Amino acid sequence: MLSSNNTNTTPEQSMKATTTLKAAMSSLSHAKIVPRPSKTRGGADHGWYDPRYTQFGSLRVLNEDRVEPGEGFPTHFHQNAEIFSYMLSGELTHRDSMLKKGAESNDKDKFFRLQRGDVQFTTGGRGISHSEFNEDSQGKKEWTHFLQIWALPWKRNLPPAYHTNTFKEEDKRKGFVTIITPLKAGPDATLEEEKAAVPAQEGTIPIHADIVFSAGIIPQGSAFTYTIGGGDAVSSKTDRKVYIHFPETKGGQAKIRLDGREVLNEGDGAYVTHVNASDILKVESIGEAEAEVVIIDSE
Repeated sequence: MLSSNNTNTTPEQSMKATTTLKAAMSSLSHAKIVPRPSKTRGGADHGWYDPRYTQFGSLRVLNEDRVEPGEGFPTHFHQNAEIFSYMLSGELTHRDSMLKKGAESNDKDKFFRLQRGDVQFTTGGRGISHSEFNEDSQGKKEWTHFLQIWALPWKRNLPPAYHTNTFKEEDKRKGFVTIITPLKAGPDATLEEEKAAVPAQEGTIPIHADIVFSAGIIPQGSAFTYTIGGGDAVSSKTDRKVYIHFPETKGGQAKIRLDGREVLNEGDGAYVTHVNASDILKVESIGEAEAEVVIIDSE
């Protein structure tokens, strides 16, 4: 039954309503989007640990971690995993296993204090050890907040390596910024090509997997679009598996809508399947604050 209020709608109002409806409509009707509320992770679970999803494409783990001053991860060993840290706030000090606290180095592979905007990438390969601590070097008593993401490499026992880069805040407010793309030489890269570490997309960090990692900060009331597959960055073009993570950075004030249909709150994630390279995913910021969003796009 129609409300009598609708009988006096002006053409201008009808046009506005139609525009609003179109803005909210799905452009990926063939895609399946399954939200993952943060509350399903439980109090002791910081990320990906769910018996239903022990692997999603090449993605293995996504942890949203907070580390208090003076705490962290003592020297530990990584092997046959691609691991990257995306800084949200605070400071995280990376040290090579041979470099003890109190010592510093100009070599970013041995020593680096990560700040917001920094991304550090580790190829565990045949084996590498390091530590990560919130050393609170400035005495601010500030907690560290970051994402740690693990992916499975396309080949085992690769040469261990580190890559560290900073991605500008202002760029992320203009659209999704591509941060990680596959090693251009692919799974059959020579040792020289491994050392050269040329990514599929210039300015990004290379990964030994058919993965694209991107991040954006969507202003309140705005929308960004993400192109599945990162353009020509990936080799697998069909049936991509995309995971959206919406970090908790605004105290619950931010909110996003995916493809005009699924609404996520801060801390939530979503699995997007049945999508192909060149498909367009729309992400709207519909809360009371800007929304920082990361996308892991895997074969």
